Amino acid sequence: MSQPDPDLFDQESNALLSARVVYNVETGDAASYRAALGELINSFDQLMRQTRRLIRHSDRQELEMNRLNHRLTDLSNELEYRATHDPLTGALNRAAVIERAHRFLENHDMAMIVLDIDHFKQINDSFGHPVGDAVICGLVECLRRTLATPGEIGRVGGEEFTVILPQQDCAQAQQIAERMRLAIAGHDFSLPNASRITASFGVCWMPAGGDFRTAYSEADEAMYEAKRTGRNRVIRADQILRAGKRGQ
Repeated sequence: MSQPDPDLFDQESNALLSARVVYNVETGDAASYRAALGELINSFDQLMRQTRRLIRHSDRQELEMNRLNHRLTDLSNELEYRATHDPLTGALNRAAVIERAHRFLENHDMAMIVLDIDHFKQINDSFGHPVGDAVICGLVECLRRTLATPGEIGRVGGEEFTVILPQQDCAQAQQIAERMRLAIAGHDFSLPNASRITASFGVCWMPAGGDFRTAYSEADEAMYEAKRTGRNRVIRADQILRAGKRGQ
């Protein structure tokens, strides 16, 4: 049979009980009252010390718990960030781009830009991967400075990027892509041979309820059309579709 938990205030309870006994004796003498009162004062003083000690301990425990909670929140946020962002550029990674595009398309129309750095393999081959990484980071900074409207920038491949633009039509997305193209072409990437960097862009639009894979495929095809027709340009997916119909 388990023993009852000890009473932390057992001594104080006994002193209070003794005082009550003396108090209830109408014929008690002054010495008895004084002794009972003295014991009660001592016990109360001890109770106050114990209470203060418990409060200080509780405060320390609460402070430590709050510190741990803040740390857990920071770790959770850090893990979420790492799971959704490209470690080199801080842009969204491919999985996060897909997830957010699906979320946008559930209730809203969405434009998409796909872009790829022109002749990027030559940069890596000529100057090495550290220079290539610096070019990628510089390009993302160009995209961020240019993107004034709500949108998300993602890195979906080595030198391929996606910009998703909720509630933007194809003409608006084309204008944004053109500003991005000019920003990249005019940026000094500090390459060893002082050459410039350009990128090719494809743009598409998808209505609410549409499919991310379809949108990405259309924008990607438009981007490759920009590559085939000279690079450093913006092509809209609907322009390819109209051109195809005229050629039939």
